[in-house]
Amino acid sequence: MRRRSPFPVAASCLAACCLVTALCAALGRAADRQLRSGLDIFVSGMDIVSRHYYREVEDRDLAYGALKGMCSALDPHSQFMDEEIYREMKVETEGAFGGLGIEITIRDKFLTVVAPIEDTPAFKAGLRAGDRIVEIEGVSTKDLSLVEAVRTLRGTPGTVARITVMRPSTGAMLPFAITRANIQIQSVKDAGLVRSRIGYIRLTQFQEHTGSDFDKALRALAAEGMEGLILDLRNNPGGLLQVAIEIADKFIGGERLLVYTKGRIRTQNIEFKSHGKAAFPDLPMVILVNKGSASGSEIVAGALQDWGRGIILGEPTFGKGSVQSVLPLPDGSALRLTTAHYFTPKGRVIQKVGVQPDIRVEMTDEQEIKVLMRRRLERMIKESPEGTDLATEKAELKKLGEAADVQLERALDLLQGILAVRKPLGATPAPAPAKTPAAG
Repeated sequence: MRRRSPFPVAASCLAACCLVTALCAALGRAADRQLRSGLDIFVSGMDIVSRHYYREVEDRDLAYGALKGMCSALDPHSQFMDEEIYREMKVETEGAFGGLGIEITIRDKFLTVVAPIEDTPAFKAGLRAGDRIVEIEGVSTKDLSLVEAVRTLRGTPGTVARITVMRPSTGAMLPFAITRANIQIQSVKDAGLVRSRIGYIRLTQFQEHTGSDFDKALRALAAEGMEGLILDLRNNPGGLLQVAIEIADKFIGGERLLVYTKGRIRTQNIEFKSHGKAAFPDLPMVILVNKGSASGSEIVAGALQDWGRGIILGEPTFGKGSVQSVLPLPDGSALRLTTAHYFTPKGRVIQKVGVQPDIRVEMTDEQEIKVLMRRRLERMIKESPEGTDLATEKAELKKLGEAADVQLERALDLLQGILAVRKPLGATPAPAPAKTPAAG
């Protein structure tokens, strides 16, 4: 069998050499020596494979395989993306692709559900935060990267994704057949006064319009006489960083640090601060969190906790606090690398640790499922047009019986006590000032 020339191998490594040169300039001579030593080993290895493997292999395939292996040796979130996957990631896919409505990550080497987003196919099917996806379409996810998993789960609306999950709380293996859909999410839900002028708002995700919708809900509650707020971030997997910061900014006055990122490169060290004009700087608050609260939810909860602006109640959060940057390569492929971690204002790391509640109140899976089902049925009945046949929904609601949300009840009792202490016994609200007659 003919031997291949080493020159194509060297040519395929040109991009890597350029990258090494740039990194060496940034990191100094010690890094220069280490990187060049590593590159020598890499080129030698490619040359040996190219010359001695039993069949011809494209140099590009070897380089891509090496890059995939390199990234897999770093952490679950760092990945190599070939040109096709990178192009798909950049293309706006609204209306073209459907999804299941779950945020996923890799945790302890398992493809893990961070949280199903409310009212999406995954939520309705019964997926839970912490579920481990062990199979997709009958194929093991053991060696599947996060990018590949997302690509496999995404598809044309109306098609079915078949997955098998292992539920850690029971050890059960559960099969699901979930129909993909275009995911449209209402991120601000159930805003209203619930008890003794205590407001309640639930955020299911941080999207482009969440900040403005949240602001409208807050001001409407204030107009109704809200004196305290329960902010429900349970099963909120995150979303847009800037929107999460915008939410925290409404409650933290002054130019105060809300969250910061820290990496090896100076450009990755970024501080995000409040803007000095918080709309509700003194409003008593309780923030509800659980194991499905991740990323942006943890940033909001951590900032409010560190600045003493609210009591965190519930369960420890997921612990998703790493920053990924996409770095293009010359041939159209790219590296998605973890380049920094998020830290709360007091320097607490979020990644793998999460935010610990000030008051821990656990809920069993059964309790949480009943609460979610009851909430969904009540909303369907309330929002359905007049004349809709709701006999099935009403029967299901009756069958559920009482579904106590013990975390919410504890938050209400706590906030009611705080308001009672703040307001002197027997005090009555001051009368509204008399209107000044118009000048005539």
